[in-house]
Amino acid sequence: QAQLVESGGGSVQAGGSLRLSCAASGRTFSRSAMGWFRQAPGKEREFQAAISWSSGNTYYADSVKGRFTISRDNAKNTVYLHMNSLKPEDTAVYYCAADKLYYRGRVSYSEDEYAYWGQGTQVTVSS
Repeated sequence: QAQLVESGGGSVQAGGSLRLSCAASGRTFSRSAMGWFRQAPGKEREFQAAISWSSGNTYYADSVKGRFTISRDNAKNTVYLHMNSLKPEDTAVYYCAADKLYYRGRVSYSEDEYAYWGQGTQVTVSS
């Protein structure tokens, strides 16, 4: 059964850094684009970053561009989100997700194109 498990969340002060990890199993995720989304209290889940199956393409939400970096290690079936210069407004539950298709030639910010989701990891940034 396909499974995604996030880790690395926690509490940090503004300006700090965290690295989130997403370990994938039960499916050949190395063939799928992967994405990170987040959901803040009282808000809808929103796209943050995505990476193609080959790591050749990445895409970021404007709010995190220049601060967050998505990467993947297909040998380890793991995707990472490196978060720097964190702000209180980055506080949210962060979810990783896998594209429903293999070898899609682009990355997507649309939740509709992601079929597999992790349980989420909490990130709290204090001022």
